[in-house]
Amino acid sequence: MTTDAALDAVNLLDFDLDGLAAHCERLGEKRFRAVQLFRWIHQRGARDFDQMSDLAKSLRAKLASGSVIRPLAILSEHRSADGTVKWLFDVGAGDAVESVFIPEEGRGTLCISSQAGCAVGCRFCSTGHQGFSRNLSTGEILAQLWYAEHTLRRDLNRPAGERVITNVVMMGMGEPLQNYGALVPALRVMLDDHGYGLSRRRVTVSTSGVVPFMDRLRDDLPVALAVSLHAPDDALRNELVPLNRKYPLAELLAACKRYLDTAPRDFITFEYCMLDGVNDSDEQARALLALVGPKGPVGRLPCKFNLIPFNPFPASGLKRSDNARVQAFAKVLLEGGLVTTVRKTRGDDIDAACGQLAGEVQDRTRAHERMVRAPIRIVRSAPPAAPN
Repeated sequence: MTTDAALDAVNLLDFDLDGLAAHCERLGEKRFRAVQLFRWIHQRGARDFDQMSDLAKSLRAKLASGSVIRPLAILSEHRSADGTVKWLFDVGAGDAVESVFIPEEGRGTLCISSQAGCAVGCRFCSTGHQGFSRNLSTGEILAQLWYAEHTLRRDLNRPAGERVITNVVMMGMGEPLQNYGALVPALRVMLDDHGYGLSRRRVTVSTSGVVPFMDRLRDDLPVALAVSLHAPDDALRNELVPLNRKYPLAELLAACKRYLDTAPRDFITFEYCMLDGVNDSDEQARALLALVGPKGPVGRLPCKFNLIPFNPFPASGLKRSDNARVQAFAKVLLEGGLVTTVRKTRGDDIDAACGQLAGEVQDRTRAHERMVRAPIRIVRSAPPAAPN
């Protein structure tokens, strides 16, 4: 196949199983052939059609003439002292995205990117300060998982069929729900027993609060949901998460409550980045208790809080809350009856921790100009009523 023909070929990583079955039908093949092909690609990590020994030679010839399994080129790989691995993938036209593998006792989590850059522009996020270039395709999203799973299996000498990656979090570069059309087929492949066989509880989509697509995900393919909250009131959240101006807290919390109707877990995870002197006071912790408590905008909302130590970068103008302040903040939430964890930072030495993924982005949004801002003004509201 010539280089031009290879570029025009159909990338089979772009298909979920139904899409691959339709592609095989166009080639005059039955669905069971698509299942075989799907397993070769995702369970075995095959790229060469000649490897696929249980496919008829005629089908292999058809596939080779107009289809490819196109991985992403690796620009760099960095391994942390704590075992975390970060890859920089080339997605073309000067753009590159990052993925991170985090090994833990009994589990392996892959953090995947959904966009080259991000248009949301959260104040504390390094990716947002780089601006936005484009959405990734389904194949580019899945290629991160495909490469990581099969590379790590070889590196760790895992037996055939034993997964290294047990959890996927859509928490890399980008706002996943702003790339909904590519995201959902990728999630289907992750969950498919003929693909990666992950449970809905072990696949998490993180969102800054794109309310209409939270509702669509609830109806189409409800997986675990993490919501980037970061503030207890609209005034501060408008500063930290600009999307809040479009979907303020009352609307966001109502969408969270609706999501629980079909969610695989009986709670929503709220991510909360701890910023020194900005959102980390005891008063603000008490405001969070009121926000999700019985007198909040939607009544009691089952949830847990994941407190994230901020990873500073110069353009943010922000500082990390010290450990004593984080623990004091957590204590208020815990004593108020909320499940609360403090995220352990991983991969600091390779810039792979939360909020540090930056990659390379050909910004089409002039983020550097838009995000030069005055210091955040904290508007102190009256102390909320104590939750029951």
